[in-house]
Amino acid sequence: MRVYADREGIDFGLFEWYNKNRGDAEMKEHGKKKIAPIAVTVIMLIYYGLYFGVIISVLPSFWKVVIGVIPAVFGGALIYVCVQRIKEIDGGEEDDLSKY
Repeated sequence: MRVYADREGIDFGLFEWYNKNRGDAEMKEHGKKKIAPIAVTVIMLIYYGLYFGVIISVLPSFWKVVIGVIPAVFGGALIYVCVQRIKEIDGGEEDDLSKY
């Protein structure tokens, strides 16, 4: 424990300890809030992969290429939205409806 002397009195390092441990608790809380968007993204990517995989497997070769673009676009959009949501959570803005 560190003891600091300043103009207003003696600080026994409790504020430093509190702020350090509070940051750890906030980090754990933010980590828990990130689980849902990541889980939903992974589940949707698996779903789209399986769904379009079955559809593509029964189509002729020309249509496989044409229809194969759809899950790639969906997957990219899902990942983009997930990354944006994680940035919002890290920024402390848990409720994205507050913008509107």
